[in-house]
Amino acid sequence: YGDFGSTICTVLARSFADIGDIVRGKDPFYGNPQESAQRIILEKNLKKIFAKIHKEVTNGSNAEAAKDRYKDTKNYYQLREDWWTANRETVWEALTCDDDNRLAGAQYFRHTCGDEQGGAQAKDKCRCDGDQVPTYFDYVPQ
Repeated sequence: YGDFGSTICTVLARSFADIGDIVRGKDPFYGNPQESAQRIILEKNLKKIFAKIHKEVTNGSNAEAAKDRYKDTKNYYQLREDWWTANRETVWEALTCDDDNRLAGAQYFRHTCGDEQGGAQAKDKCRCDGDQVPTYFDYVPQ
């Protein structure tokens, strides 16, 4: 993108939403047969990763509470949801890292930052003040 303005933030928001869906096991799009085969491989790898995380959290200091919360040992949906909630800001920061300053001044076209008092735009590097993820970027309709 040459002069991208809010376009790059929109593209990043959609990529972020896709990553969130994939991590949480909620990606509804399977695409063509070749892409579908790759998604199956990706899902198997994610299940292996979350199996390792599950083993760690259910053997720690809060093992009983973790075992009660993370009963699903087939797909790990609750663990995946919790992992995404805990790590979504880090993922957004990685997506919008900008060592060459190409995102300076890039802003999202909607008011996605703020609180009950009102909204504000993500005005710099597609981020809200304090580098937070704009509120609902991981729930962009597909």
